[in-house]
Amino acid sequence: ATSIAIEKLWTLREDQVAPRNLLGQVFAWMKNNELDNDRLEELRKGSHLGKLFCAGLASKHQGKDAMKENIEGAARQVVHDLERYLNTLGTVAVIAPLLGLLGTVVGMIKVFAVIQLEGTGNAMVLAQGISEALITTAAGLAVAIPSLFCYRFLNGRVDALVVYMEQEALKLVNEVAPKTTD
Repeated sequence: ATSIAIEKLWTLREDQVAPRNLLGQVFAWMKNNELDNDRLEELRKGSHLGKLFCAGLASKHQGKDAMKENIEGAARQVVHDLERYLNTLGTVAVIAPLLGLLGTVVGMIKVFAVIQLEGTGNAMVLAQGISEALITTAAGLAVAIPSLFCYRFLNGRVDALVVYMEQEALKLVNEVAPKTTD
């Protein structure tokens, strides 16, 4: 869970996924007739938002609908990449307390086995067995709580980045797509 959280915090940095000035840069390149294949490749490799822009720009002469379709296709892959390992982190958050509870149940079964053999006269043995059984629940919760927090936080970050990228891609489409006359 810790490794996934650290990896996602690193890969979901805004400047890596959706740089704030990228659309302005693309418009500047277009205005100055500098948007050539090298710039497009730089754009594609630079960020996830750049991939969306490239998908749209590849079909800019085919109209607004074609640009939107290409961007949506690229966006599915981008969202998939952004969400990678988040389900695993969520699964850890859900399973950890269950594993802790399983350990507690197994520990309590052992305590009852001791009661069968020795009776209830030795409170120290019972207290020690119950204490050991509850440690697994505490350990499960110690893993689950931060995992769930990270999962929710990172999921929110992905959602915010996706919304921002959608808005930027729509601005690109509205500015670049050929205008149709009615």
